[in-house]
Amino acid sequence: MSVLLMGFIGLAGTCAWAGSAREDSVARLDSSVDVLHAIMATPDKGIPEEVLSNAKCILVVPDLIKGGFIFGGKHGRGVATCRTAEGWSAPAFVSVGGGSWGLQIGVEGVDLVMLVMNDQGLQHLLSSKFELTGEGSVAAGPVGRHASAGTDWKMNTEMLTYSRSKGVFAGLTLEGAVVEQDNDSTRAIYGKHMMFRNILSGKAVTPRSADSFLKAVSEAGQQAKIAEAKEDNK
Repeated sequence: MSVLLMGFIGLAGTCAWAGSAREDSVARLDSSVDVLHAIMATPDKGIPEEVLSNAKCILVVPDLIKGGFIFGGKHGRGVATCRTAEGWSAPAFVSVGGGSWGLQIGVEGVDLVMLVMNDQGLQHLLSSKFELTGEGSVAAGPVGRHASAGTDWKMNTEMLTYSRSKGVFAGLTLEGAVVEQDNDSTRAIYGKHMMFRNILSGKAVTPRSADSFLKAVSEAGQQAKIAEAKEDNK
């Protein structure tokens, strides 16, 4: 086989991989939109308005079980965005692995939602790789229209975690999980490697394929803030 033919075969393989990786990443964005719409559609059984409106970043890992998760968890992939002075950042692709996933065994279509609640959690996320260790790092998020006044999510917890199954959200214990940048999906969508920090701090241009995702994030945040303001004025 000639060197030229070998080169063509290698190029074709690379293009096929790139196309497949891009399709997978776009599908993940679209699935994350469905999860965000579910947040808005189930206020009494979902994430409390004041929690959502105060979140600094939102991470969504759709179809957790279908993506290969079993009890004890191995690997899943999702997408994240953070608030910036100009609005929500372009999406950054994340990989989540390890840790204990609570009572998710045998359940298909479970979605994972993680909310970064303070500056310390934001800095950990921007580091491109960190472990959720508990002790203020991560906690199962409160559920319902409003968070209990007795919870300390505003001051102490870096990240609140939720699972969604059959349209219902529940707080999820996620200690020991490692969150890091998904480099393959980053290259597939942006065409090159980009640092996690640069994307989430607003230095990346949002790709057209992510427009629906950022619109859903913005709508969810606005709806939560409006609902919270109405409650404060009662």
